[in-house]
Amino acid sequence: MPHPLRVLVAATASALLLAAAGARGDQHDRPATAQAQPGAAGAEVAQPLPRTPRPADAVLYLVAPADGETVDGPVTVRFGLKGMGVAPAGVARPDTGHHHLVVDAPTPPLDQPLPSDAQHIHFGGGQTETTLDLPPGPHELQLILADKDHVPHDPPLVSQRITITVR
Repeated sequence: MPHPLRVLVAATASALLLAAAGARGDQHDRPATAQAQPGAAGAEVAQPLPRTPRPADAVLYLVAPADGETVDGPVTVRFGLKGMGVAPAGVARPDTGHHHLVVDAPTPPLDQPLPSDAQHIHFGGGQTETTLDLPPGPHELQLILADKDHVPHDPPLVSQRITITVR
């Protein structure tokens, strides 16, 4: 049987790690996901979140690196946006959003808040470039613009997916 003090230390450490994981990410509060409402036979049905409209002619793209390019690490990635502006997460301004970079992962669902992890990087401060330490080999990159609540616009504004190779 483990010593009671070890059990207490382990439980406290686990609680602190969970609290830190929940506090990690943007400095802005993440919105709640879709509200579940009772449906037929007591099943809960997710209600869609409100979506922010965007101009039809807006374009999101990766300025650098170029699709198919072979680069040395660390990799500087520059974001491009036409027809809209950039505003930090949590700031509601018409025709604006902030960038999210998808690295080596499929495009996430575009009707919910975007995930935030090592493969879905949020730029809630309004950043328009970043430097990534990617291991040597091929990598896929894609940008998604999202509103103040990290929800993609309606319709979603998503860049072309590019492939680069890190030497």
